[in-house]
Amino acid sequence: GGAVRVLGKDVRGYEPHELRRNFSVVPQDVFLFTGTVLSNVGVADAVPDRARAEEALRRIGALELFEKREGGLDARVDERGQNFSAGERQLLAFARAIYRDAPLLVLDEATASVDSDTEARLQRALEEVMRERTALVIAHRLSTIRAADRIIVFHKGRVVEMGTHDELIAKGAVYARLYRMQFAHEQAVAAERRAHETRSAVG
Repeated sequence: GGAVRVLGKDVRGYEPHELRRNFSVVPQDVFLFTGTVLSNVGVADAVPDRARAEEALRRIGALELFEKREGGLDARVDERGQNFSAGERQLLAFARAIYRDAPLLVLDEATASVDSDTEARLQRALEEVMRERTALVIAHRLSTIRAADRIIVFHKGRVVEMGTHDELIAKGAVYARLYRMQFAHEQAVAAERRAHETRSAVG
């Protein structure tokens, strides 16, 4: 029953290709095509716009990183991006979303495949790709969604809470417990890393 509306229009009134044009998606497992950095950022176009791709990479703070590669934006991308790190693949996915410039963005566990250090470096990309567009962010890593206007908490297949980060923390229920657990874990990992770095320096 009811209706799902996208930009005020019932989805049943869209042609599939018309509906898809309104969305950019950044998934957990980024699929890179065999080709170049440029062709992967501008995958929406048969002939990618180099200046537009450079601007997309610049906006997420990654242009210099990819220009350092041999060939720059023409650097080869192997099948599924195997010659790029998880963080680099994720940056290309963010740049792809900015290049596409759709009004609606879906981030589906977009930082789940990277460690917390890499996620911190991706924060600028996250902020930039969500700027001035509606974003639906699906995440278990709560730092990704902390600044969201509205957080919807699912537990055992049901919506159990809804609100801002501060409202849900104050409520002290499911979200607050999850957040405290994740924060404690991240603090423990950071402490262990500092201890390891200290031991390495002494050694």
